[in-house]
Amino acid sequence: MRKRSMDELNRLSVEAFKKATKNPIVLILDNVRSLNNVGSAFRTADAFLVEKIFLCGITGTPPHREIHKTALGATESVSWEYRENTVELVRELRKDGYQICVLEQASHSTPLNHFQPKPGQAYALVFGNEVFGVEEEVLEHADEVLEIPQLGTKHSLNISVSMGIALWDLVNKTQGLDS
Repeated sequence: MRKRSMDELNRLSVEAFKKATKNPIVLILDNVRSLNNVGSAFRTADAFLVEKIFLCGITGTPPHREIHKTALGATESVSWEYRENTVELVRELRKDGYQICVLEQASHSTPLNHFQPKPGQAYALVFGNEVFGVEEEVLEHADEVLEIPQLGTKHSLNISVSMGIALWDLVNKTQGLDS
């Protein structure tokens, strides 16, 4: 057993990433305050060929050294856009055919492991503020509220961890990750 070399990993160049067919998934960061979490969102979006990231409300935007520190260059590969109002964005994306999935601990949520996405369906995954979560008004516009089951005392995951889990699960269920 040995670690794979950079050549063996077959990583895409930024140009190849931009031309690659993306998974029909966008991320919405609703008032995320940590620039490190924003950078992690870019890095995770790159790993799963996400279409775009929408940075909403108080969420910081590139260029910023704290974002770049955790994004490791993914701000150059992943498309992004700033929007002031998350609810308006959600309404617009729904009209464009996206199913709106909020990740939140809420009544009537669906455990992520029970969620069965439809292949080919476009999804918008909404992640909220590290302290307050997704705004209540945004939650009211969700098609699905997904919750990551947890077993410990905290029942709280860092937003970057939640993004990684949710994206891995969604991509694996819709196209498989056998490589």
